[in-house]
Amino acid sequence: MHPSLNPLRRLHQWCAALLLGAALALPAQGQQSVAQTADQTADLGAVTQRWLDDALAQVQAGGMPLRMEVSVGALDSRLRLAPCARVEPYLPTGARLWGRTRLGLRCVDGATRWNVFLPLTVKAFGPAWVLAGSVSTGTVLTEQDAIEAEVDWAAEPAAIVANAKDWVGQTASRPLAAGQALRQNMVRPPNLFKAGAPVRVVVQGPGYAVTSSGQAMSAGAQGQNVRVRMSNGRIIGGTVLEDGSIEASM
Repeated sequence: MHPSLNPLRRLHQWCAALLLGAALALPAQGQQSVAQTADQTADLGAVTQRWLDDALAQVQAGGMPLRMEVSVGALDSRLRLAPCARVEPYLPTGARLWGRTRLGLRCVDGATRWNVFLPLTVKAFGPAWVLAGSVSTGTVLTEQDAIEAEVDWAAEPAAIVANAKDWVGQTASRPLAAGQALRQNMVRPPNLFKAGAPVRVVVQGPGYAVTSSGQAMSAGAQGQNVRVRMSNGRIIGGTVLEDGSIEASM
């Protein structure tokens, strides 16, 4: 097992202690032998370790060399879990092993079925670009604005911008502070024209294309949808192309 996953061993030890405490808290007629309890906890640790190892291996993003770390929280101390011959770890619907999340543990073979959730924090350290200084909204980013560093990709929901070509020449979508890792929601393409600027409009239809001119009703960047006021007063919508023209469909 990779050294960075050592916190998982603490998870297995903690779960073992939890089940042992739960067994001792039951009435005498419901208790299992110490040997049986030890077998249960050993099985739980092995199953949980295999599940987490497999799941964490699958979250390696796009082949990037991410270093995974897991911090384990605690279950509600008021819980009293009945003995169980087989506990199944699972990821709840809508959850993922990324950032602050939770792991489900359910009894699938026992006199009393139970289902609990264990809080986890999964960190994924990898290469990224970190701002060298503060940047104001609308600033066009250059190679001097960020440096390479290792950061936790899972610290925020937005995806990391790992390649320089994906942020150099882009503009800051909001004020950014020194030390922030660049993420996709922090940058956007630069505007190719301003509101009120004259623009070329290419109107496409079945078997034809007509080029005309109009006035942009807002600033526009490549790929954005904008509205244009045509010379006859009609307002149409279209997509901004790389050369700053507007492609519209009729």
